[in-house]
Amino acid sequence: MTSPASGASSALALPDYAPVPRSALGPALNEQGYHVGRVERNLYWVTDGTYQAAFLTTRDGVVLFDAPPTIGHNLQRAVDEIADTLEVAGERVELAWHGPNHSPDNIFIHFPDHDALMMIDVVNAGWVPIYNLNLSEDVPGYIQAPATALSYPWTHFICGHLGRLATRDDIVVHQQYIADIEAGAREALGTVDPTPYFVKYGENAWAAVRGYLDELTDHAAKPVIAKYTGVLAAADVEVFTTTTTFMILQSIRLDLGPSSPLHP
Repeated sequence: MTSPASGASSALALPDYAPVPRSALGPALNEQGYHVGRVERNLYWVTDGTYQAAFLTTRDGVVLFDAPPTIGHNLQRAVDEIADTLEVAGERVELAWHGPNHSPDNIFIHFPDHDALMMIDVVNAGWVPIYNLNLSEDVPGYIQAPATALSYPWTHFICGHLGRLATRDDIVVHQQYIADIEAGAREALGTVDPTPYFVKYGENAWAAVRGYLDELTDHAAKPVIAKYTGVLAAADVEVFTTTTTFMILQSIRLDLGPSSPLHP
């Protein structure tokens, strides 16, 4: 059983991280713990600082786009705060599936009359992706999705997470971050030698594989972590970039053709 004293000592041992860039933060939340803001005209977004949703007010009612779990209890409050003041009909929303990315069914939601695009769980405005490219299922599709987003005309981007809307510049920085990981991964695959691990561990092939893959990942991830610390929030929470790097490394090897001496 842990004593209060040892528990306090453990808490004090938690790591420190770089300050969050102010540009990564959004507007202050209200007393109920959410912010609702206008994107353009009768299109609104809601955030609790972690998740985002959007809704469109029309003469015939309110159309809700995504209902994340932590905002759910506040969505009706946010709608009530806005919807009774507007009566607008004839809205156009374009839904398009461009292939799998974060998930097999993740779509692009374009609001052409509101200069806005919504695509969740790929780009985090001002922040790095969390584990494994935001827990994405299709690596090539995830990497392609931002370019597809930029092919649409829009000014406001609803990305599904954290505290502010994204801009086109945010998408470009995200692309640069991922491109740097890809470049580092390819360089690592061409230079890191697995031989010492297989010589050391002999019959224990999985120990050798672990050592080799860990070195590949560290080799590719560390320069990216250093470059983006202070640029993208949580870049120095190293497990996020290292797990994303690992996923990209394996995609290069397995989705794009054999590029290393290891096979699954």
